[in-house]
Amino acid sequence: MVLAAPQLTDALNHAKIEGVKPFVVYPSPQGVLISQEIIETLARQDHVIIFCGHYEGIDERFVEKYVDLEVSIGDCVLTGGEIPAMLIVDAMSRLVPGVVGKGKAVIEDSFYRGMLDNPNYTRPAEWEDMKVPEVLMSGNDKAVSQWRRKVAVSRTLTRRPELLSRASISEYISEGVSLAVFVGSENVNLSGLSELCKAFNILRPYVIAHTRELRGMMKELCPEAKILGNPEKLKEFLDTNALIVKVFGGAINNSLHSLEVKRRCIEHDGAVMFVFSDDENFLESLRLGENKVISGYIYEKDFEVPLNVKIGIALDRLLGKR
Repeated sequence: MVLAAPQLTDALNHAKIEGVKPFVVYPSPQGVLISQEIIETLARQDHVIIFCGHYEGIDERFVEKYVDLEVSIGDCVLTGGEIPAMLIVDAMSRLVPGVVGKGKAVIEDSFYRGMLDNPNYTRPAEWEDMKVPEVLMSGNDKAVSQWRRKVAVSRTLTRRPELLSRASISEYISEGVSLAVFVGSENVNLSGLSELCKAFNILRPYVIAHTRELRGMMKELCPEAKILGNPEKLKEFLDTNALIVKVFGGAINNSLHSLEVKRRCIEHDGAVMFVFSDDENFLESLRLGENKVISGYIYEKDFEVPLNVKIGIALDRLLGKR
């Protein structure tokens, strides 16, 4: 009981739109697990055709020749592909402007940013001795946003910690992110640093350069940066509750994997500062008063690219959009 390739080809030719190359999808237990990223990819295609298998499926030769993507809705077997097709169409349609009345609601859903959504409540304020959290009735928009962010983080870490690898965490860091870079030689390339900070919602980078010549050069390369001559000066711009993340190349003693760094950042109730340098001795010796300091390794130690490239890679892995 396998659907035959000639009839499937006839169906494909009949469904095609002239002049448009179709993107052919086949729901199958052997496919890749469906995800929000896949749904967004499908929603960007000009024409999607979904083939629903039945019984034992469809002829593998048709799959090899015409199918662009084989997807699975989970580790279970259904009678046919009609229900997965409905799921795909429903998820895609939510991304079409106007389908969901409030456009912002789409980007606040679970998985859109890689994290689970926060719980939702409505009237009445008390039901069967269970109350809506008081903060949601306070009228304080900032407090409500902070509560939603904190609960979304807690849910994700408790229920689906594996999502953290693809989550965009910058909006879940409660007091924002800053960046500091130590420059120890004239060979350090920091061009584009200001643009990187804008891309990752870091308002203003700090650059520490010991010599007057280096400070002058950094002002030209990073006009929006705050140029400092001494790392101790960072204390003036830091809340004592800020978490300091020293970013290393290679797994040094007591350093954390990038996923663990992400977890620590979103669990921390306060601001986060990432500190970069090509001088590991500087990073090892960096102390900023009472601030909590952790070390994270993001790339291999022998990764020979300019510091600005390393910073871009690290920020993308830690804060990047999906």
